[in-house]
Formats: sequence, C-alpha cells, structure tokens
Amino acid sequence: MELLQRSEIYTQKLPIKIIQFGDGNFLRGFADYIVDKLNTEAGFNAGVAVVKARAGGSLQQLQDQQGLFTLFTKGTSQGKEIQQKNIISCIQKAINPYEDYDAFLDLAKEEELSVLLSNTTEAGIAFNESDATLIGYPHKSFPAKVAALLYERFLYFGGDSRKGLTILPLELITDNADQLKELVLRYAALWSLGHQFHEWVNNHNFFHNTLVDRIVPGYPKDEAATLQQEAGYEDRLMVVSEVFLFWAIEADETLLERIPFNTIDANIIIVKDIAPYRLRKVRILNGAHTLMVPVSLLYGNETVRESIDNNFVGKFIRDAVYQEINPTINLPEENLNSFSEDVFDRFKNPFIHHQLSSIALNSLSKFRVRILPTILDYQKKYNTLPLRLIFGFACLIRFYKGEWKGRVLPVNDEPIVIELFAKAFSLNTIADTVRDILGNEALWGSNLLNVERLENTITVALQCLDNDNLEKSFTSYWAVVNKRKQNI
Repeated sequence: MELLQRSEIYTQKLPIKIIQFGDGNFLRGFADYIVDKLNTEAGFNAGVAVVKARAGGSLQQLQDQQGLFTLFTKGTSQGKEIQQKNIISCIQKAINPYEDYDAFLDLAKEEELSVLLSNTTEAGIAFNESDATLIGYPHKSFPAKVAALLYERFLYFGGDSRKGLTILPLELITDNADQLKELVLRYAALWSLGHQFHEWVNNHNFFHNTLVDRIVPGYPKDEAATLQQEAGYEDRLMVVSEVFLFWAIEADETLLERIPFNTIDANIIIVKDIAPYRLRKVRILNGAHTLMVPVSLLYGNETVRESIDNNFVGKFIRDAVYQEINPTINLPEENLNSFSEDVFDRFKNPFIHHQLSSIALNSLSKFRVRILPTILDYQKKYNTLPLRLIFGFACLIRFYKGEWKGRVLPVNDEPIVIELFAKAFSLNTIADTVRDILGNEALWGSNLLNVERLENTITVALQCLDNDNLEKSFTSYWAVVNKRKQNI
C-alpha cells in the first residue's frame, strides 16, 4: 500500500499565508480543517507552514506525506450519526526551528503571510529567562520565537504597516492573545529592538483572544488498518475528531476582511467579549462532566455515554443543566439550549469511549471551579439552593470516602485532599463530617458554612445516600428537602 502523498488532485501550490506553531492532533483536526474549508468554500488560497513548537520529536512523517493527512469526523448531530472523511491539503511546509532556524526566520519574508496560529499547550505562553538575546541560537520559548519572527519581518519589509499579522493563539488559557502580546513586547524590550518595532507590533499586528472547542482523540490505532484498507493508501498521520466544532474570536468585523470566516459553514463567531462563551463552556460542558462523575460512579456506570443513556443519571444531568446551570449564565436562552443539546450529542458520541475514571482526576478542584460558582450564583439570583447540584455536591463528598456499597471508587487527588476527607469521615456523625468539610477554606477558597442552608441540605443528602441505592436516595432527599424547605 502506497504512502499518502501529493497526486494530480493535490498538486496545487498554495502561497504561505499562515504560520502554525504546532503539529499536534488538535491543530490538524481543528485549525487545518478550517483552513481547508476556507480554501475550498471561500477561495482563501492559503498555504500553511507548520513550525515545530517544542524541541524533541520530529516532523519527518509530515514531510514524508508532503503535508497531507486524512481527517475522519465521527459523531452525532441532532440525533443523527455522522461519519466523514477529508484529505487535508493546506499544509505546504514543515519546519523544525531546532534543526534549521534560518528556514524558520525565512518565513518572515513570505510576501503573502498574514496569519499566525498556535497551540503550544497552556504552558507554552510563558517567559523563559534563558532567551536573553535575539541572535545566536533557537529560542526556547514560543513567545520569543514569535518576537524574533516579527522582528525579522519588520526589518525585511522596512516596517511596512501592511505586513503585520493576524495572531490567533488557540491555547486554552484566559486572554491567550493578550498574554502572548505582552510577552512578545517584553522580549522586544529585553532585546532592545527599539521604539519603532514596539509601535509596529502594537499598531499593525492584530492579537485576538480566542476560545476553541473540539474533541480530537487523534490517531485511531485500534481501527487504523481497516481505515487505511478502505481508503486505499497508508496514512501515518490520520486523525479522528468529533463532529462538533466551536471557535469564538474576540474581534470586530474588520477581522472578516482579513479572514472570511463568515463565508464558510463552520461554528465560528466574532464577538467583542468571549468571556460569556468561556463561562458557558466551563459551566455547561465542563460542569456537566464534573457533576456526572461522582453521581454516575455511585450509580454504577463506567463511561460518559453510559451515564447519559441511563434513565436516572441522564435525566438528572439534563435537568441540572437546563434548570439549574443555564439560568445562571447571562446569554440568550436559545443560545444556551442549543449549546446544551450539542453537549449532550457529544456525550453520546458512539465513537468516543470516555471513561468516568479518567475524568475523575482532581474532581474536587474541578467542582470548585465549575460547579460551586453556579451554586452561589443560583442562590444569589433565586434566594434558594439548586437542589440537584447540591445532591451532586453530596455525591462528591461521599465519593471521596473511597468506597461505596463494597466497591472501590477511582478517587485520584492530592494526598493532602484525600487525608482531609479521611479525617472528616472519621468523625462521629454525618453532620460533623459535613461541617468539617464545608468549613475548610483551603478546599473551597472560602468558608461554605456561611452559605445559607447549604450545611443542612448537604447533611440531608448524605444521610439519604447512606440509606439506599442512588436513585432511591435522590427520591428520599428530594422529598425531605421540599418538605422541610422552610427550615433548611
């Protein structure tokens, strides 16, 4: 079987318009997929030069396949199963700056270069003191490489205002572009590159904060042989992604004059503030995941899909999202409902087997960031507690005991956290345990005993949990809490 390479169908040479820092699964299954759509649906005519973001590893496979790879998109949308195959052909070059730094800097001289993309992980946008000078060696940090590349372009084109870049970092950190710009300018100052370069970066390069969302599991090793047999060629870089895609970019409409995102069929939005969309993702997608883990594991499920398909757990999570999480987010109800449906479609993806045990890592800190703020916002808005989220909170506490009805639970957290829960569960009564846990400011960032009715409601939930199976426990809890609502 021949290796996937350029043929008469993929011989078109595209001008380098995009530099992409990173060659991983996510960038190929997300960003390069979008660039290919821009090329085929909008005539963007953009070639991508991939730059290896970190030392180690190799770009040899990408070079051997002349930038080509196959993307298999698999999942469900509105209850329908979708499977698609696309050969992605926008990558024209693959450069390792740790082996050939001159080739990397030469990218700055590309006449039509206009966009810089990156995904260097959350740790990538950081300052490295060892990058102390402009010249002499491949810079270690990603921001230093960007600073060096921009300075090379500034010099080559004589500070031409038309030669600045649109910079779209995809790293999953808050204000990713603002942080990158700050570090680029910090290196410019450290290297004494001058006021004019500083002004050129500031005024003629466009740094846009972004939020991205797509699950890209990567190389399908378990079915690779079958997929290659069906395709009729060998592809060592094939990648699988889910159907869902979302990209929010903080910009105004002038961005669309540079990149025509609005002309392609993709879930890409241009907004003045991406914060509500980040909140939506954290509270609905991540929040539902985090809520699901202790509840579903106590019930006896093992995977995300199994949880959503379960009559009790699935309904519990859906009701919690629609009735308790969504009302705390300041976005239109239609927007929230549509996103929530997409989330549940993704959870039910038959091609992704997501083990609850694998997302149980550091469940407490995730709950603190993803669920606790919703509980507090809900109480502030409605002057009552969201009872499903509180039951989930009780399940989380019970989960950290480490066993349930004779089963060992996959608790995976810092030893100090596990020790704190062990100490709390050694106390005489459930009420004492709850008081000890909620009053520990180190766990929650504040004393939760000060949250009105929270201590009593969680105590009721834990007392019900210890009496029966999970579904009956919830029914008992719901009856007791509603009966005693005026007192707790």
